[in-house]
Amino acid sequence: MSIFVSEPGRPIGTRLPQALRARRVDDVTELTETHASRESDGTATDAEYQQAANSGRQRALEQYGASAAGEPKSQRAYLPVSSISSPALYSLPATATIAEALSIMDEHGVSHLVVTADDNVAGLVDLRWLLGWLHEHKADAMNQSLTHMELPAFLTASPETDAHQLARLMLAHQLNAALVVDAQGQPAGIVTSTDYLRLYASASRQQGAV
Repeated sequence: MSIFVSEPGRPIGTRLPQALRARRVDDVTELTETHASRESDGTATDAEYQQAANSGRQRALEQYGASAAGEPKSQRAYLPVSSISSPALYSLPATATIAEALSIMDEHGVSHLVVTADDNVAGLVDLRWLLGWLHEHKADAMNQSLTHMELPAFLTASPETDAHQLARLMLAHQLNAALVVDAQGQPAGIVTSTDYLRLYASASRQQGAV
C-alpha cells in the first residue's frame, strides 16, 4: 500500500514507481515532513509495490467492504483509495501545448490531466499549476510544449492505499491530487482534495440528520 512521490522533472519516459518505470522516485509512505516536495535526485524504493500486486488485494478489499458496510466512510480505520477516487481520467501527450491542455480541461470540465510519453505516465498537471506557469512566463507561453517544461511533483498510490494516509501525504507535499495506478502500471483513477471534501461533507450531513 505504498505511496510514491515523483519529484519535478521533464516528461520523458515514465515517472511511475520503480517496478513499473525507469525514473526513480521516493517511497513516502512514512513521511512526516510538512513542506512541499522540492527537486532532488530521488532515492528509489519500491519494496512493497510489486508484492502488493500479487497479494490477493481484491479479496482483502471485498472482505473489508463487507465488514465495514455499516460504518460511515470517513470514520473507517482503513478506507481504500479506490472507494473515493474517480475513474474519470483525461490525458494528453507531452508534445501537446499549454493551450491544448487548457482546451481539454475546459471541454471536459476537469482540473487535472495525465501527461504521457510513449504511452507511459510522465506527469500529472492541474489547472492551477498551468495558470501559474503562464503568469510567470507570459511571452508566447500558450504555445509552449510540455516536453520542454519541468512538470510538478505528483503522488502515486495503488487502489488499496489507505485514503486517510494519502490525505496526510497530500497535505505534507502541498499537492491537491494523487494518481491511482493499478497493478499493470496503468492509471486507474484520480483522487483530489474535492473527493475528501465531499467525503467529510457527506459525513457531516449524516451526523446532522441524526
